[in-house]
Amino acid sequence: VLFAAYFAMQVIYARRKYKISPPEIKGHPEFERTFRAQANCSEYFPIFISLLWVAGIFFHQGVAAACGLLYLYTRLKYFQGYTVAAQGRLGPLYASAWLLWGLLGLALAGLLAHFLWP
Repeated sequence: VLFAAYFAMQVIYARRKYKISPPEIKGHPEFERTFRAQANCSEYFPIFISLLWVAGIFFHQGVAAACGLLYLYTRLKYFQGYTVAAQGRLGPLYASAWLLWGLLGLALAGLLAHFLWP
């Protein structure tokens, strides 16, 4: 929740800095990158929370928490990189994608173990 609030606040600051009133989403390139970075992070948040929850319950809380912290760190780096330049998002984007795939694997392994091997 703190990350989502931080990203939203950055969009508000960029709107004020470049005098772009809602609902406009076009304007200065730095504002557009900040807005897009916030939207991208928000779009993936439900997927992340769902996978984290299932992996934590059915696989292992500690492993899921470690993956979750790494994911949040990579999304912060993604946001910071994207606001500077569009190319700055690529490394953290790939890292966060791998972490989501990892959480998916943990969640599936935990679900299979729970329902197939009592």
